Amino acid sequence: MTITQDLKNMKGRTAVDADGANLGKIGEVYLDDRTSQPLWVTISTGTFGTKESFAPLYGSRAYGDDLQLAVTKDMVKGAPGVDADSHLGESENDALYEYYAGYLGDSQYQDDSADGREDLAGHDGLQRRVLSGPATDDAMTRSEERLHVGTENAETGRVRLRKHVVTENVTQTVPVSHEEVRLEREPITDANRGQAMSGGDITEEEHEVTLHAERPVTSKDTVPVERVRLGKETVTEDHEISETLRKEQIDDPATDLPGASQ
Repeated sequence: MTITQDLKNMKGRTAVDADGANLGKIGEVYLDDRTSQPLWVTISTGTFGTKESFAPLYGSRAYGDDLQLAVTKDMVKGAPGVDADSHLGESENDALYEYYAGYLGDSQYQDDSADGREDLAGHDGLQRRVLSGPATDDAMTRSEERLHVGTENAETGRVRLRKHVVTENVTQTVPVSHEEVRLEREPITDANRGQAMSGGDITEEEHEVTLHAERPVTSKDTVPVERVRLGKETVTEDHEISETLRKEQIDDPATDLPGASQ
């Protein structure tokens, strides 16, 4: 999109002054008859926005969705009264230029790079009017933008190392033993006959045997198994940068002479 299209798309949006104060709604954009570069913009001021005031576009820049001008609110309010019709005559253009140059000085129109302002009106228009005056020499300077690419270290995120407790079921098999009762019978021999005959002939008798069994039991202890820490490593990758650069071109005046070949 061209600079002119950018500014035309600002119509109806808000204009602010050099200090960020609200000026009003943007009306029309006026172009240079010869170069078609944007020179002036009208601002709806006054009660209910009934007054159209002219302000210079040279030194303006995008301010979010708004347009920031290089002039103050008081300058715009005191600008010469010019009818906001479809065309500005030379005398009207000169009157506006002389008014604003009286506040800002011609240097403001010649070089706006001191405060880093990006000029949405280009480097023609009002600048051309100043450089063609008697105080300049017979040469003009052609400039162009150069792209400088570097890197900066920026924080991209944080990683936190945490541990938490989880529960899992562990199954193991352990052998256990228990005692069972069995009858043991032995015949009467000379060796045990005395014990066998020690009681009555026919009696009632009861014997008791205690049985035992093993039961599984568990116990737990805590042991360290490993050490874990966060580490960082630097990974380098190529990143493609695209930027739009402006440069000035000088027209060959010979092509405008009568009889010059097209």
